[in-house]
Parts: sequence; structure tokens; C-alpha cells
Amino acid sequence: MQLGSIIAIYFLFWTISLFLVLPFGVRTSEEEGEKVLPGHADSAPHSFSFGRAALRATILSAILFGLFYANYIYGWVGVGFFDWTR
Repeated sequence: MQLGSIIAIYFLFWTISLFLVLPFGVRTSEEEGEKVLPGHADSAPHSFSFGRAALRATILSAILFGLFYANYIYGWVGVGFFDWTR
């Protein structure tokens, strides 16, 4: 696999991981014991840390990409694995 392909596939894993980890650890103003400001949705996060979400996404994407790359090298799951019609 070429370096450009590795970077592109890792970026896809990272983006998907970011959307997966965004809801974890988010607390609303009501859960924090603070008053909801006028004009804000009741479900809006009280505070958001992109750095924390990016770190979680980086860790998750590294694990997922590692599994993907190991499968690419060792061929654990191939096209024949999904051929149930035979």
C-alpha cells in the first residue's frame, strides 16, 4: 500500500471516529446545574473541547486503522468471506 493511500484511509477513519466520539462526555447546562441562556437549545452542550474530542478520535482511529492494515497484510477477511451465495 502506498503512503498516499495510507494517509487517505487513515483520514477517513479519523473523520468517522470523530463523529462517533462527539456525543461522549457532553453535558448540558441543566446537567451542570447552570441556567440555560435565552436563545440556546436545552440540549446544547454547556462547554465543548475540540481538543479532547480530537484526541479520542485519534486514539480510536489508530486502533481501527491498525486492525484494517493488519487485515490488509494478513488477509484475515477477504472477498470470499462475504460470498454466501455458493
